[in-house]
Amino acid sequence: MNLEKPFTAMAHIHSLKGELQAAHIIRKIGDNDYIAEYNGVRCHAIYNPFVGRFYVDDVNAVIETKKEDC
Repeated sequence: MNLEKPFTAMAHIHSLKGELQAAHIIRKIGDNDYIAEYNGVRCHAIYNPFVGRFYVDDVNAVIETKKEDC
């Protein structure tokens, strides 16, 4: 699996108490730290290579984005 390019993967979602759902993995930003998007929320995710799954934290690790002026 190429973890450097954007892709969609099944991931454990924090707000769903770990339920597996499709999440968009946008990019890798550090050692085992990824930017992900789930249900319109950009947040941090980690990848567990032992189980082959991402863990998306859309509760505590939400990334604030600036709204552009129209």
